[in-house]
Amino acid sequence: MKINGNAVRVGNVIEHNNRLWVTVKTQAVKPGKGGAFNQVELKDIRNGSKLNERFRADQQVERVRLEQEKAQFLFRDGETLTFMNTETFEQSMIDAALLGDKVIYLQDGMDVIIESYEGEALSVVLPDTVTFEVVEADAVIKGQTASSSFKPAVLENGARIMVPPHIETGIRVVIKPEDGSYVERAKD
Repeated sequence: MKINGNAVRVGNVIEHNNRLWVTVKTQAVKPGKGGAFNQVELKDIRNGSKLNERFRADQQVERVRLEQEKAQFLFRDGETLTFMNTETFEQSMIDAALLGDKVIYLQDGMDVIIESYEGEALSVVLPDTVTFEVVEADAVIKGQTASSSFKPAVLENGARIMVPPHIETGIRVVIKPEDGSYVERAKD
């Protein structure tokens, strides 16, 4: 689907220079001289390289629609992740490198969305939040306030995160897998 260069938005997947790119940042620029343009930061979906590009309003850009399928994470075998389509029950195997740092937040039975283009899996979208138990947390330092300071903690999956001082070992916490940040204490 062709769109105008000034209609490119963050999160759009476009085909440019015979490669697929996801839009990371956009900035509309209206210089004093010349026509307006959209300054766009793109990230290659397959290899992660970045590119800064200018698209004019009259320039046509090919926007790509990714196929999305709901799947459930079954298990990990070395560097291979096995997922099951929740509608057809077909299993598919994806390289763990596709998830990058977020692979540590996968849990058995987790529902995810696999995005693909022409039959090739390009990304795995995890839920907005996941819950893990804290297995190690530093002691509270006297005088710290809950609103302004955080302390390091280790989750059951081995991830190191920063949590508020009131979080102790054995407490379950809600985490954002996108950036590994603490959201809240889990409601049991």
